[in-house]
Amino acid sequence: MSSALPLTPARERIVLWLLALTQFTVIMDFMVMMPLAPQLMRAFAIEPAAVSGAVSAYAWCAGISGLAAAMYIDRYDRKKLLLVVFALFTLSNLACAAAPNFHVLVLSRAFAGLSGGILGAIVMAIIGDLIPANRRGAATGIVMTSFSMASVLGVPTGVMLAAHYGWASPFYILVICSLPILLLAARVLPALDSHLPNNTPLSAVLPNLLALYKKREHLKAFLLSVVNMMTGMMVIPFISPVLVNNVGLQPAEITYVYLAGGLATFFTARRIGTWSDRYGAQKVYRIVSLLFILPVLFITHMPVLPLVGVMLFFPFFMVLASGRNIPMQALMTTVPEPARRGAFLSANAAIQQVGTGVGALLGGLTLHTQASGHIAGYGLNGWIAAGLALLTVLWVGQVRGAAPVAAPVEVKAA
Repeated sequence: MSSALPLTPARERIVLWLLALTQFTVIMDFMVMMPLAPQLMRAFAIEPAAVSGAVSAYAWCAGISGLAAAMYIDRYDRKKLLLVVFALFTLSNLACAAAPNFHVLVLSRAFAGLSGGILGAIVMAIIGDLIPANRRGAATGIVMTSFSMASVLGVPTGVMLAAHYGWASPFYILVICSLPILLLAARVLPALDSHLPNNTPLSAVLPNLLALYKKREHLKAFLLSVVNMMTGMMVIPFISPVLVNNVGLQPAEITYVYLAGGLATFFTARRIGTWSDRYGAQKVYRIVSLLFILPVLFITHMPVLPLVGVMLFFPFFMVLASGRNIPMQALMTTVPEPARRGAFLSANAAIQQVGTGVGALLGGLTLHTQASGHIAGYGLNGWIAAGLALLTVLWVGQVRGAAPVAAPVEVKAA
């Protein structure tokens, strides 16, 4: 069994940005469904709840695949596993693009969930294997700029292409983008098999999986993950149809809204990751989650505003919505022992997808389209999301790592 050699600083940066590009395709694939909601509603004559159903199909299947992956993810070289799963994810996007009707699209989204749902866990496991615990916040911040890239480049481009060439065009773009990333990953990533057990019998795999869910420290972390995801998904999937139907924006103008938000997160993601290392992941998570409540309540009770007004507000929402996940993900890499990190993060990814699916499903159930075209019930979603965010602030202190994280170095004045 070979193990990866220590990375030089230059190669470490290349690997982290490669992981960010991988995450970019996964996040764009998930995010682009939301601003495409108005076009999908018109193309297939469906309600907002149906769009949330497609989002939920991805989430539920991603949860199932994450749960299954927890049984095998630590038994393989993480590089090889990443390449295989990413190839399947690329095929799933081709299936989405070629879907002739909404039912086939939902099935294709389920396929995307089965493959893309565990990519995030593999990426975080690689970070946990390669990066020391006291620098994982900064490393996670770099990888989480994938959210910014998806918001700045991917989603606006996808929405604009969809407005001119049809809703399927963003998925074709994803396929084209994924192929060179796949080839680059095969060339750049080192072997990642130092975590492999020596002689773990196959009969012990299922008991080991069940043991993940019996450990008290793991259950506390899983609860934080599921509620954290539910918080955002009560609101995020319905932003685009609400901006179009309630606020009065045109579908093509959603591009500029996400562009403004994504540009802001591009500058803040790494900063939040650095703060997480310096001041502690729990403290930074609490602060960002508390601040997140304010834009959640505003966006779910937004009055009619011009495009410029929405563009000025949306960066606050995007920065705090994405910023919550950076310290949380860094914290999650410290919870399990290194030999079980991949299994734990896969199980955690499954739990997160459950939260995503439940949040999107419940959020869709509270909404209905009135005869005037106005979408009612969004304000209630905002209050529920605010309450869930407050719950995570209170609970995050219960989540602790398996080993102590290096304390920040204090510089004392002479």
